[in-house]
Amino acid sequence: MSTTRTIAPSRRGFLAAGGALGLGALLTACGGGTSGADEGKSSGAAGAKDGAWSFKDDRGQTAKSPKTPKRIVAFTGTAAALHDFGVECVGVFGPTKLGNGKPDPQAGELDVDKLTILGNAWGEFNIEKYAGLNPELLISNMFEPEALWYVPEDSKKKILGLAPSVGLTSARVSMLEPIKRYAALAESLGADLKARKVLDAKARFEKAAETLRKAAKANPVKVMAASGSADLFYVSNPAVNADLMYFRELGVDFVVPEKLDQGGYFESLSWENADKYKADLILLDSRTSALQPKDLATKPTWEQLPAVKAGQVSPWLSEPRFSYAGCAPLLEGLAAAIEKAKKTS
Repeated sequence: MSTTRTIAPSRRGFLAAGGALGLGALLTACGGGTSGADEGKSSGAAGAKDGAWSFKDDRGQTAKSPKTPKRIVAFTGTAAALHDFGVECVGVFGPTKLGNGKPDPQAGELDVDKLTILGNAWGEFNIEKYAGLNPELLISNMFEPEALWYVPEDSKKKILGLAPSVGLTSARVSMLEPIKRYAALAESLGADLKARKVLDAKARFEKAAETLRKAAKANPVKVMAASGSADLFYVSNPAVNADLMYFRELGVDFVVPEKLDQGGYFESLSWENADKYKADLILLDSRTSALQPKDLATKPTWEQLPAVKAGQVSPWLSEPRFSYAGCAPLLEGLAAAIEKAKKTS
């Protein structure tokens, strides 16, 4: 998953420069489980007898409101994660609808036709529409400290002046951490973490994590997470992306790029050098901003990669939605791919 950002080859710069594709090659993972009570501990949320609400986010800032916010606006993937926990938003920004009008994969189970979409691509954020929603809280991921994902830098001050905001870290921590933080935030906003839907999703997630652990141990193939663009092949760093970090904790053996671009998310290779690393299985960024196998068929070096020749390429949703419901299918898909993969050398 990656949308271009542009801070040199940092994740932000890659996205802004290349669209949604850089992110994918860069991102993360989930795992383990705690009870709803545990997830509420040290969450940064606080409730007062008079109904006042507050939540300390991962910037170290505390968002406050006289009452629990109801008119919430969030990055699309963030809104999708909150929905999984039982909290609804009134507006979203970021990849929400595909060209054919169907929901973007990052929208998860959201009913996108019922939401006000403030922007559908990098750099888009309609401030007038945002103000018109009378927002009580804005929420987004943070792949870099202090940087709210998809909140444009040039209009950030005006946007953040309209309502309190919360930023949650989504990189350089294992995927389970963002899930727990989203659960805590959702609970502070009124979600019931003991609801059957939430408990069932958590049980599925934990079962999937154990399945992946067993698959990685039984069939220790080499895995490479990557993203493709017209000019470059991005090999993602499993030490930065939250999902990859978690998959690695479960025993998945990843290719670790040696010469990381600024930001540390990936190594960008020219297509002539796309065969620098050998892998038995390739996880390929499946975001709409990244090139897919059919698009890469014209690249000779892609076609010659051992994993590609063996038909061992699996889609990778490189920007997961941080909920048990959002991450369980990712674990299941990777476990199935590893179980089927064969050594290519």
